[in-house]
Amino acid sequence: MADEDKEKTDESRRRFIKNTGMIAGGVVGGSLFGGLLTSQFQDDSDTQTSNNEATQNLQEARTFFSRKEDFDTLQAATERILPKDDDGPGAIELGVPFFIDKQLSGSWGTNAKAYMKDPFYQNKQTYEYQHKDTKQDKSGPNTSTQAPSRTPRYQTRLNRGDIYLQGLRKMNEVSQKKFDNKFTELEADQQDDVLQAFDNGEIDMRGVAGITFFNLLRQMTLEGAFSDPVYGGNRNMMGWKMKEYPGPRMSYVNELESDAFVKKEPKSLRDFQS
Repeated sequence: MADEDKEKTDESRRRFIKNTGMIAGGVVGGSLFGGLLTSQFQDDSDTQTSNNEATQNLQEARTFFSRKEDFDTLQAATERILPKDDDGPGAIELGVPFFIDKQLSGSWGTNAKAYMKDPFYQNKQTYEYQHKDTKQDKSGPNTSTQAPSRTPRYQTRLNRGDIYLQGLRKMNEVSQKKFDNKFTELEADQQDDVLQAFDNGEIDMRGVAGITFFNLLRQMTLEGAFSDPVYGGNRNMMGWKMKEYPGPRMSYVNELESDAFVKKEPKSLRDFQS
């Protein structure tokens, strides 16, 4: 009976060793333990590629826009502001919509660090945009101390996130009224016509001028295309490559004496982090 028990114990041990992939102190891939141990010997480039892909997937996820329709409208609008052409990629390929989404979901989008108390003074142009259909005084308060400007000042109780949501939905309203279709379904020249109406100050919005929304949209489109990729835009630094901009550098001491133009591959802030 003792020999029979010993034989069963040996068989059980051999089965365990075989199943875990560990034989004579070596490692066999394909098993749980084998996978855990062999991962220590993976090439660093493989790990880096995997990490980059995971980071990219996290970057391309909506954190502010809960409605897909709003985000689709944003994508279409930014692509018309910065369209793809022979010089390089457009706003969508550069990840600009996701850059804007991430900025709006943070403190910048909620105006957490901005002074948001009454009164909200308007310059003359902004006041005229908001009251052009009324019989109220067109001069507006405080205009004597404000220089004329094509760009109305940011004077509204709405935060930037509110402005975006209202503005994008207003774009769809204007598209339906003018062309009987959603903004995303319009031809490129029709989309430009809608955007131009905002830029010309022809669109009324609640609590803010339509041109204020358009200027904010245009500003953030350019920021998303050419800011550091760590903020969610400028995918693969393609915006910088179009401009031959090398990105942030610690020093140019080695290039100071060069008479020739020095071209460098761009680096992101991420490249200087461990």
